Amino acid sequence: MTVVPPRRVRRRPDPLLRDALGSVLRAERTAQGRTLSDVASDARVSLPHLSEVERGRKEPSSEVLAAICGALGLDLADLLLRTSRHVRDLTSVVEPAVPVVSSAPTVSLSLVA
Repeated sequence: MTVVPPRRVRRRPDPLLRDALGSVLRAERTAQGRTLSDVASDARVSLPHLSEVERGRKEPSSEVLAAICGALGLDLADLLLRTSRHVRDLTSVVEPAVPVVSSAPTVSLSLVA
């Protein structure tokens, strides 16, 4: 029996970049146990603006992203990698491995001495 390995199948359209970035930033902030106020202060960004960025309501500039990443101790490259993974996870689903029964005839050989 042959088993076809799982594969990713397109499930739905990609989310907006600002939504994906915001989700990843919020997840990192909460994983660190930090408040919006704390990170906003360290990033020198207003608390309402940071909240809007995390909720995907505001498209952050590269300067704001750099400031937020700095406040979280997160490299921009790592943020982008995590965001890419987040988008992939949202937009694809893994199909289970499926056993495939071959319809080819089987031939049995026996050797007689």
